[in-house]
Amino acid sequence: MADQSSNSAQTAESDKGYWQANLRLIYISLVIWALVSFGFGILLRPLLSGIAVGGTDLGFWFAQQGSILVFLVLIFNYAWRMNKLDAEYGVEE
Repeated sequence: MADQSSNSAQTAESDKGYWQANLRLIYISLVIWALVSFGFGILLRPLLSGIAVGGTDLGFWFAQQGSILVFLVLIFNYAWRMNKLDAEYGVEE
């Protein structure tokens, strides 16, 4: 009986660690996404206007293309990191 409760406690602790790692990854991804799309494309655009990229300023580039490219990188990074996290906690498919 005590063995079942210790296994249950270990499983609950493992689940908690998994979800904390998952949420940390989500929060970091959201902060990067917000910084790039809203920060660089809108708020920091005047500061980035002096830097030329492809015939236009860097702020405009982030607003039009850069934020999309960073978003795609974030998606692939999230999938890769979650596969590693799943393998670490033994919940891979």
